[in-house]
Amino acid sequence: MKIFADSACDLPHAYFGENDVQLVPLNVLIDQQTYQDVVDISPIELYQEIRNGKQPKTSQASPEFFMKEWTQLAESGEEGIYIAFSSELSGTYNTAVMIRDQVKETHPNFNLIIVDSKCASLGYGLVVKEAVRLRQAGADLETIERKVRFTAEHMEHLFTVEDLDYMARGGRVSKASAFIGGLLNIKPLLHVEEGKLVPIEKHRGRKKVIKRMLDLMEERGDQISEQHIAINHSDDEAIALELKKQVEERFNPKSIDVQMIGSVVGAHVGPGTFSIYFLNQLPEKD
Repeated sequence: MKIFADSACDLPHAYFGENDVQLVPLNVLIDQQTYQDVVDISPIELYQEIRNGKQPKTSQASPEFFMKEWTQLAESGEEGIYIAFSSELSGTYNTAVMIRDQVKETHPNFNLIIVDSKCASLGYGLVVKEAVRLRQAGADLETIERKVRFTAEHMEHLFTVEDLDYMARGGRVSKASAFIGGLLNIKPLLHVEEGKLVPIEKHRGRKKVIKRMLDLMEERGDQISEQHIAINHSDDEAIALELKKQVEERFNPKSIDVQMIGSVVGAHVGPGTFSIYFLNQLPEKD
């Protein structure tokens, strides 16, 4: 059984090879040059370009890419599941579905499940990790699909950005919200709602944002001490490690995975972003 995932899940490049997950690289465009995320450009390089005044853009995987991958999978006779970046943030999911349906016209037994995760970054990454865990445990495709959809549906994303202007340029938030956020060291707190990035509160300074993140974890999270938590950052490891320390002290979860926000997501949130991901409802035990 094949598992496919976009680079926007922000898992390290090595993870894909070590866990037999097929990478679907999205694209980053800088000065008319196109780079495949993870393959051709690293997050550090992306953030340096932004600090140098560049305004990167992103694009989805091409129809040609999916045609090649889905045709090869169909001809192999192997079944698969593709967990896609939120359809509210990228057209990749819709393109993948369209091409799958075309391939099924000539390969009617082709069995590929495509899941719109409605998640982003390491929240999405945790969903991919759950699929890998289930496959390793011997679960069948139907079980993996059901449990992956549950995990995606109950994934919480809490994050703050240094400058909302980055998100406004890409249409991820309104320009009015970005202007207000830039005043008086106001840090917006955002989450993901039905796959969209939504500002929910504003706080002055990072310390207050972190405290509110932890309070919201306590309000929304289900048995945090039993969970595997993820934290990531856009080239500000110190703040991510401070957040990790406070989460450990307050909740003592099973594990906390700390990673850098990848190039595709980073192109829209900019340097100085940090975020945390957890479940608001735990699944039933296997």
